Amino acid sequence: MAFGGFSSSSAGTPYPLGGNRLHPQSSVWNYGMTPTQLHVREGGTASRLFVLGPSGARSADLKALAGGPLPADLGWRWPGAYTVVSEAEQETLIFTDPSAAQPVYLTRYGSGWAWSSSARLLAGLSRAPVDTRRLVTAVFTPQLPALVAGRSYFSGVEQLPPGARIRLAPDTAPQITNLWLPEPDFSPAPAARLRVELEKAVSLGLGEGPFSTDLSGGLDSSSVTLLAARGAPANARVPAVTVHPEGDESGADLRFARLVADSMPGKIEHRLLPTRREHLPYTEVTSVSATDEPAPSTMAWAGLLRQLEWMAEQFDTRLHLTGDGGDSVCSQPPVHIADLVRHRQLRAAFHQAAGWARLRHLPLSGILRQAFATARLSRADVLSVLAEQIVHGSSPAAGTVHWFPRVQLPAWAGAETLPQLRGEIERVAATPDPLMGLDAGVRTVTDEIREVARTAQADAELAEDIGIRLRNPFLDSSVIDTVLRVPLEARPPVYAYKPHLVRAMRDLLPAALAARSTKGSFNADFFNGRRENLDALLGLADGFLSALGLVEPRALRRSLKQAAMGMPVPLGTLDRMLAVEAWLIALDREPEPKWVKGAEDRD
Repeated sequence: MAFGGFSSSSAGTPYPLGGNRLHPQSSVWNYGMTPTQLHVREGGTASRLFVLGPSGARSADLKALAGGPLPADLGWRWPGAYTVVSEAEQETLIFTDPSAAQPVYLTRYGSGWAWSSSARLLAGLSRAPVDTRRLVTAVFTPQLPALVAGRSYFSGVEQLPPGARIRLAPDTAPQITNLWLPEPDFSPAPAARLRVELEKAVSLGLGEGPFSTDLSGGLDSSSVTLLAARGAPANARVPAVTVHPEGDESGADLRFARLVADSMPGKIEHRLLPTRREHLPYTEVTSVSATDEPAPSTMAWAGLLRQLEWMAEQFDTRLHLTGDGGDSVCSQPPVHIADLVRHRQLRAAFHQAAGWARLRHLPLSGILRQAFATARLSRADVLSVLAEQIVHGSSPAAGTVHWFPRVQLPAWAGAETLPQLRGEIERVAATPDPLMGLDAGVRTVTDEIREVARTAQADAELAEDIGIRLRNPFLDSSVIDTVLRVPLEARPPVYAYKPHLVRAMRDLLPAALAARSTKGSFNADFFNGRRENLDALLGLADGFLSALGLVEPRALRRSLKQAAMGMPVPLGTLDRMLAVEAWLIALDREPEPKWVKGAEDRD
């Protein structure tokens, strides 16, 4: 699932082996299952307009763009997660989506530029090595978005900014214009607007072939399943899959999933998929395929692979919808309280701080002190404090620690980790913030959505190997644009569990599910998986990351053993390290992507 092209139009430019050109005179190509649309714009100079990725744009919408300047909101005006490309003879314009659900990368090619939705394909074209600094931030500081934004995992292959227009031309530096800024939308009923956009996002592509949905019993997957059942073609039943441990059908997630399926009899075909010992997390993690970056599902790959193959066999699934991204899109970070203080909404700030204190069993006075202190800090200030904490091991300044995840390097961090992090911090300090001026809460959610959306593409690559296209409607451009434009006073309180989504779906959600305020836990499965696969995991300690000086093998093996015994260790960092190591093994094992010459070069 990939597409790409070059800074100038030429049939002589290369394209990946197995790919296809989308127009005889164009450099634009696609590879795999990527939906594409093409419209030739007539005017003083004819150009081609491509919509690449799943999109709700119609032919009439594209024709309406003929003859005039392209509007700034092209990357989010329709449902979907897509990139818009306007290609003329010596110029290419790229409009990226604001959520980075369809990331686009760029690298040098001759005197011009090559661009693609696949960083790995571009690395194959330019022979780019893996970027060691990016590996460091992936393992140790993914919660600091400034250190990972704009980076691929390959040196010299950069991610284009989301929500931007990029002009590419030969012998010229890229001209980047940031177009998307979530200005507040003061029209009433934000929950109703969310429902409209989510319905459009879910319905996209449902009539194009067999599809299925995840139904894990949470608000997000249940909402997607119910909307899919509403939007499915007449007389069609939606296969909805609930995964559960073999021999155990008593869990709350399965009970809620059954409530959802029973609420629309005849429209939802509820299917249970039991997991066995051989599908536990951490099983055969090094068998994962090479992708653009380490896949979020790496630790659970054995179970996901079985689910994908099972869906393909049982339902001939070609499209699978999930609720992934709903947590990021529909929740409000606690730094929102500091935004209320900053805007002098003191009564609302006190009310939400009191609710957060009750929920988290924290003293109200401490939360208010943090809110007032954080309200005076810029995003750069907060990142600077956290960076100081990483590099020197110092305590963060008062008022910041509880708003952002605490960063602490584990005992198994290698000798090269700190020098690499220092280099990244220096790089970021000199980089301007393209979204400067946003409230801290909006910016925090934006950063989180972009990280979740971009990394989800690696899982989509794995699914496409089975012939299934993954879709995450909560991460569609029009959905996140709607959510992030909710003005300060209408944003959900930090202590409430997805209230806008509950209101948006009130007519469809079973009452018991609408009242749910927690998510299911898979901790037992992961504990059992670490224990069952300990020997294989210990073998990864002396791998590529060790050779790069980023992990200390002896200390790492000690932490892996402690994790298998259930002792308190930083499991998130440990899992990220294992995922990165598995990805490096896959890159080394699989052949480098091949490119073939264009038509002019073959003559």
